[in-house]
Amino acid sequence: MGSERDKPHSAQRRAVLRQAGALGAASALGGMALPALASKSVNLGFENGERELVAFPQKRPLILLTSRPPQLETPFGVFNENIITPNDAFFVRYHWSGVPTSIDPGTYRLHVGGNVNTPLELSLAELRQMGGMELTAVNQCSGNSRGFFQPRVNGGQLGNGAMGNARWTGVPLKTVLERAGLKAGSVQVSFNGMDMPPVAGGPDFVKALDVDHAMDGEVMLAYLMNGADLPVLNGYPVRLIVPGYYGTYWVKHVNDIQVLDKTFDGFWMASAYRIPDNACACVPPGTSVAKSRPIGRFDVRSFITSVANGAQVKAGQELVLKGIAFDGGSGIAEVAVSIDGGNSWRTARLGEDLGKYSFRAWSTSVRLPKGAHELKVRAVSRIGQSQPMAPLWNPPGYMRNVVETTRVTAV
Repeated sequence: MGSERDKPHSAQRRAVLRQAGALGAASALGGMALPALASKSVNLGFENGERELVAFPQKRPLILLTSRPPQLETPFGVFNENIITPNDAFFVRYHWSGVPTSIDPGTYRLHVGGNVNTPLELSLAELRQMGGMELTAVNQCSGNSRGFFQPRVNGGQLGNGAMGNARWTGVPLKTVLERAGLKAGSVQVSFNGMDMPPVAGGPDFVKALDVDHAMDGEVMLAYLMNGADLPVLNGYPVRLIVPGYYGTYWVKHVNDIQVLDKTFDGFWMASAYRIPDNACACVPPGTSVAKSRPIGRFDVRSFITSVANGAQVKAGQELVLKGIAFDGGSGIAEVAVSIDGGNSWRTARLGEDLGKYSFRAWSTSVRLPKGAHELKVRAVSRIGQSQPMAPLWNPPGYMRNVVETTRVTAV
């Protein structure tokens, strides 16, 4: 059940939806045109990892985990095409099937209230007039790569495609909060969107940030994604952008912001999306967590994107390896590649720096003799953090960031 502190969000949101007619005839994805199944499927490389490719509205065929609520993963080959993830290929993650499907931008309103001097009701046009900012940033699901955890854990069994990198345009959250005027004693800011539980009593999806974080000038209310309106399934008309933090905080369809004088205790902060409260956010495989904290920033990650696991390549010929690396906001300092299972490493060339929250492209050229090879990639951030050679484990299957291995055969 949601706490009493969920109620201001829920009541205001329902009032806005009634006033604006923001939902169409149905409040779930079924109100859209039905997705068309493609003939192709993919295997994500773990037990029960066979998935269909399905085209939803405004999306190319993506990897289907569930349709109600919509959970769609980006095919991994997309990350080799461009450092920016196209809007129609960007992953989708909802917690409830009550997804808004017909939103009127003319009647949309963002409510800002709680511990403020001047409660606000802002239209989309007013938000756009408040002074824009643009930031290239990765959005990554907390459970990205969960399907690879051993022993297996509960939750959506995702491959490596629950992430994407986009140019977000919007207004700094700080600007909006300054207009409302934070009263003394403000502790956190909570965020709610138009999506809702399909049944009474389900905990509304509300997230919160500490006031200092909310006011850092980088957290954004975005209305454009790669220069275009946000796709409906990625949060149209406005979503919260929390650079460097896992996607659980990137609230979609945001229409209600409350400044709080105490720590928010709603379900999705107090009970869900929590990790072991230690330096590695891990526990021995198969054990429970004694003390937890809310999930926060990304760990360092890097991937080979140009060669798929199990591929055959030509022996003795030049092979250009390419990939991506990112972290939670310090930026990538170095990427190294091994072609002998981690026994030796060579430094890769880094591509254009699009900002400390963006994917960073890398590349290197190798020649492989005949036989089987384990290719590995390891990134180091500007604050010296890297990836473990062996995967770390926690019960919810969050924050996987092991040194990735791609097995190929040179023939």
